[in-house]
Amino acid sequence: MPQPGSSWRPQGEPATQPHGYVRGGTCKILTLFHPASGQVHLQPVSSCTNPVLHGWLKERLEMVLATLPPPAALADATTSRAAWEAWQDGLAVRFTLPAELPPLRMLLVWDNLAGHKTPEMVVWLCEHGVMPLYTRSTAAG
Repeated sequence: MPQPGSSWRPQGEPATQPHGYVRGGTCKILTLFHPASGQVHLQPVSSCTNPVLHGWLKERLEMVLATLPPPAALADATTSRAAWEAWQDGLAVRFTLPAELPPLRMLLVWDNLAGHKTPEMVVWLCEHGVMPLYTRSTAAG
């Protein structure tokens, strides 16, 4: 909406801001979308280091997992491992699954940042029945 002042421009010639424009600071929003329920978890943060992201994500994933029905009892550990390995088929980069695996309860699709692949985070996800699937980066460079 045009406002009188130094930044006002004629219609069709909007003022633009450089890519790094910071007006009053910036805020990142951590977002977790649960498609089955349509629920979106949001948390504004001023920085998004791995400890901030991973702590928030673990808390939210535990909340989502608590709302899911109990996992179906699998026949044995071999069947459970087969379910996990089926989701790794076709991945460009597979990670080593822990020796002990709970029933697979959730798929977590997120971007391919190095911080998302820290051993501590991947092990935590696996221990909670969450298979991380990483999207392929399309950015050049």
